[in-house]
Amino acid sequence: MVAAGCIVLALGGCAGRSAPHTAQAPVVETVVATAGTIHPSEQLAGLVAPYQNVAIESTLTEPADEVNVQEGDIVHRGELLAQLDTADLRAALAADLATAASDRANTTHTVYAGDLSISQGLDAVTSAQTALRQAQANLNRDQTDLTRYRQLLTNGYVSEQQVQQQETTVRDDQQALGAAQAALASARSNVTANGTLGSNGLQASSVAQSQATEQVALANAQQERVLIEKAAILSPIDGVVVNRNLNPGEYPGSRQIFTLQQVDPIYAVLRGSGSQVAQIATGGTATVLSSDLRHRFTGRVVGVLNEVTPGSTDFQVKVLLSNPGGSLRPGMVVTANVTLPSASGIRVPVTAFTDDSHDAVMIVTHKGTVKTVQVSEVSSDGTTSVVSGLRPGARVISDGQTSIGDGEKVALQ
Repeated sequence: MVAAGCIVLALGGCAGRSAPHTAQAPVVETVVATAGTIHPSEQLAGLVAPYQNVAIESTLTEPADEVNVQEGDIVHRGELLAQLDTADLRAALAADLATAASDRANTTHTVYAGDLSISQGLDAVTSAQTALRQAQANLNRDQTDLTRYRQLLTNGYVSEQQVQQQETTVRDDQQALGAAQAALASARSNVTANGTLGSNGLQASSVAQSQATEQVALANAQQERVLIEKAAILSPIDGVVVNRNLNPGEYPGSRQIFTLQQVDPIYAVLRGSGSQVAQIATGGTATVLSSDLRHRFTGRVVGVLNEVTPGSTDFQVKVLLSNPGGSLRPGMVVTANVTLPSASGIRVPVTAFTDDSHDAVMIVTHKGTVKTVQVSEVSSDGTTSVVSGLRPGARVISDGQTSIGDGEKVALQ
């Protein structure tokens, strides 16, 4: 019993000397919010597409004499792909040139004939004027004689028959005068109608008509020359032949005879949602990675296209890439990091947000307690975000989704 009592006393004494238990503040990692600039980017996937797809057809109905390229051949701008037969076209050209030469000779003939007609018309006017003056003089003379005869008849010096004969002569002179006047008017009308070769008139219009006929023949000849040029099927670009659908002896018909692709430069056509392309601007830089080549290419954004299919939320971003060696081929799968406009402001780690909405972070006050602050995310580069609503110098908890509540005391790591 004495021993048991000593044990009890000893335990009681030990219990009286133990220190009271106190809870330890959780330790958190923090960063200081500072002002700065971030350079965000957006990652998109897509396919390589040719810079140009050129489908070549021919409207000529001539067979092919030769075809100089095969599928896969590299061709250059202006290179002869195929030559169509031009025998018919050259014969038509020779006929048109002969017709033009004949029309030119006819024009010369018309000019000379017009000069002759105009000269003869002027001569006819002069002759008619002379005849008119002569008829007028005869009439004046015979009228004077008639007046004198009538006076002599009154005095009995001439007979009545002589006076009547003179009256007949005067009437004949009057008719001759009228005929001369009509002849002059006709000659003048002829001159007016003929005109001159340098002005309006019948002869000038005949020359113009002959010249127009010559020009039609020359135009037909020029058209034949154009068709002969088109018979040489030339490459309009530097590229690759991806389809050949013409053989020697075949007629082109209405089908597509060649398909060419220009692959330098070349496009990377990337796809993304509206939120992904909202900040992408034309002229931005993109780094494109081809998993097939395991090589990176740097290009420039040349276009952000609207929805691919009406009613969808699928957008396209076209990146222009230099491809001098032709290593990138249309159809290859690529991924790209497209740079977005830089953003400046208060920076915090992306991990500091309390949830996926990125509208709140937790800070540690100067008293060592936790406080939740509402913020707005301006931009992000994937690791760091620029926010508004936060003062510079604030100590932000790096892990915003840790199990700590407002007002709780924490210790800083």
